[in-house]
Amino acid sequence: MILVTVGTDKPFDRMMKVVDRWAAERGRKDVFAQIGEGGWEPQHMPFVNFFEPVEFKQRFAAANLIIGHAGMGTILSALLHGKPILVMPKLARLGEHRNEHQTATAKRMMELGNVNVAFDEVEMFAKLDLLDSLQAKAPIHPHASGSLVEGIRNFIWHGKETPS
Repeated sequence: MILVTVGTDKPFDRMMKVVDRWAAERGRKDVFAQIGEGGWEPQHMPFVNFFEPVEFKQRFAAANLIIGHAGMGTILSALLHGKPILVMPKLARLGEHRNEHQTATAKRMMELGNVNVAFDEVEMFAKLDLLDSLQAKAPIHPHASGSLVEGIRNFIWHGKETPS
């Protein structure tokens, strides 16, 4: 199953229309979407506006691949579960978000090799045709490393008595 998610802020009709058209043209019946509230509704795939947290976790775990906006929650969830992910950033200039932080996130995560990115509708449609070849990164650990925690602890408590 391919899970598509637009997050919880605003609908992402621009991405959903591309994925819906791709699913129809390619005869894909393995796509399920979470589309947000008040947005355009797909015609060629089942969807919900929102998941309850438990159902979202179940759908995420069952998915073979994630398609989503470039939100850090979605990206980190895919990395945590070792799922391949294709993201498309929401754009503030199109009213999809409050600023352009998703573009910066997508660019940086792509540079690190953590996500596959489509920056517009044409690129998204082309990359959807490559979904079956996308590979997952090794899952990330759900907790910070001990050395990172110790470094932060030392920074915070620098010059102070550390708690026991």
